[in-house]
Amino acid sequence: MKIESLLSESYIVLNLELSLKSQVIDKMLSIVGNHPGVADIGKLRADVLKREQDMSTGIGKTLALPHAKSSGVSHPVMALATLMKPIDFNAIDHEPVKIVFLLATPEEMLAEHLKLLGRITRLAGREDVRQKLVRATSPAEVIALFREEEKDFPHI
Repeated sequence: MKIESLLSESYIVLNLELSLKSQVIDKMLSIVGNHPGVADIGKLRADVLKREQDMSTGIGKTLALPHAKSSGVSHPVMALATLMKPIDFNAIDHEPVKIVFLLATPEEMLAEHLKLLGRITRLAGREDVRQKLVRATSPAEVIALFREEEKDFPHI
């Protein structure tokens, strides 16, 4: 499973003007609220917030990756947002966040969930990819970026 196959333009928002971590997570959840893979947005919200409470998903290098394995989704769901102004996400490197991915997979898809988390961090962990993401001017440009970056990656 590739990032570009999970993302669609409907689930990408560029230059969000928010100032709090909680606002960003709420916005990410609202972005996927009508996703066909979301069976129960309330359950998904609870699972994402519980995971965030357990440990911040600010993974460093200006990235945040709120995620959950949840019975609230029937298949993998992903959204991406860039932020107009970096915000504090309690990241492990104490740097503010500029790029946020939301990932949710069904509870029984543990291996796929971990592989997708790894793929996101491997790609978005690269400085050149992060720069292209924050400079992107359209969701289509983001999809094209992942398509190009993942062309030589094996499918999960």
